Order: sequence, then structure tokens, then C-alpha cells
Amino acid sequence: MFDLRYIPRENIFQKFFKARESLIQQFKKGDITKKEYIEEGYFEIQRLDITPFKVVDSFEKAIFNYQYYNTMAKYYYLQANQIKKYGKHMEKYKEFLKKVEDFYYKKDRSTMKAIEVLDYWGVEAYYIQVSSTYLKKKLYEIVFLDHKDVILHSTCQWLLDRLKEEGIFKEGVRKSLIPNYVNQKY
Repeated sequence: MFDLRYIPRENIFQKFFKARESLIQQFKKGDITKKEYIEEGYFEIQRLDITPFKVVDSFEKAIFNYQYYNTMAKYYYLQANQIKKYGKHMEKYKEFLKKVEDFYYKKDRSTMKAIEVLDYWGVEAYYIQVSSTYLKKKLYEIVFLDHKDVILHSTCQWLLDRLKEEGIFKEGVRKSLIPNYVNQKY
């Protein structure tokens, strides 16, 4: 006889965030570097064989897409820098940088979608203190007051302009909620 009871299982979405949370904890404890965190995030995406949502109709899907695109952008940035370091295959270097640019654009679109889904409520953004002179007055943090674990970052000008238009962006510079992560090079 078959047992016909419904047994909820962990979906891809939950598996991804569970694996990501594990990586975050390992990074916080110092067990892995930022580079290893990025690489392991990429390998997890590959292992789970996941792709971003095409229809983004919830905050969770928007944040999932943000994490997917952010991980991909950072991973290809690492790969591009490895190629540049050795000065060979510069066409591959340029190809990877193009991917980085495309993934970051999609990441910023996902950020905007997450904010739109919440109808601009409970969202705050501000510039953060950084050790990098290049990122000073460029890198800003976006927090969701009802989702304390969701902390996004960007340097995107069109997104910044939109945040200012909506009254979400606060002037001044604040300490990041995750300063060890944003200030560690990879």
C-alpha cells in the first residue's frame, strides 16, 4: 500500500539560501576568505543547476535573483583578474569583463524589483564607510527594515538616482552593517 500523505521537501530556493547562510557563517568565523566565499557560492549555483527567475513577483524571488547575479558577477571578476595577472588570453579577459558588467546590471535590476515589490516601504539606503579609495562615495548599502538579513550593495548611478527620487536614500556616510565583508579584497 502507498502512503499518499504530502511530505514537504526542501526546494532549490531553500537549498540555495541554506548553503549561502552556511558560507556566510564560515566567512564570519574566518574559516574561508572572501575569494573562497565567492567561489563556493558559484560552485553551489553550478551544483544545484539553478538559474534566475524569469517572472519576479515576490520579494524572495527578487533577492534570489540579486544573489545569483551578484555571485556570478564576482566570480567572473575573479576569473578576469586571474587572466589579467598572467597577461595572456586578453580576449577572454574582455569577454569576462563584459559578463561582469551584464551580471551587475541584472543584479541592480533585481534590487530595484525587490524595492518595487515592497512598494518602496521599509527600505533605506546610504553611502558606507569603505577602506577602498575607489569606492568612497560610490558604494552604498540598501537595507530592508523588515528583512534584517537582507543587505544589498551597489555603485550603480541609475539605481542611486531612483533611490533618491523615491526618498529612500539618506545623505551622509554610515558604517556598513557588514564592514568585514565589504572591506575585504578578493
